[in-house]
This record gives sequence, structure tokens and C-alpha cells, in this order.
Amino acid sequence: MKNRNSLSSLKKKDGSIVVRRRGRNFIVNKKNPRWNARQA
Repeated sequence: MKNRNSLSSLKKKDGSIVVRRRGRNFIVNKKNPRWNARQA
């Protein structure tokens, strides 16, 4: 999982979902787990 300042480029990827957990933004991508990210 990557920590990123901006998640907008990952939001556009196929199969990604934006999730809010514990006050942080996460991108969860089941098709390609390499694109899982957390907003720092």
C-alpha cells in the first residue's frame, strides 16, 4: 500500500473504490492490489 498526497490518479483506474476508514481515505482495488493506497 502506498501513502499518497493525491488519490485522483488512482481513482480513475479500473475497479478502484474510494473508502473512508478511521478518518483516512483509502483506495481499494481488487483487480490490481498494487494500486491500493492511503491518503497521508
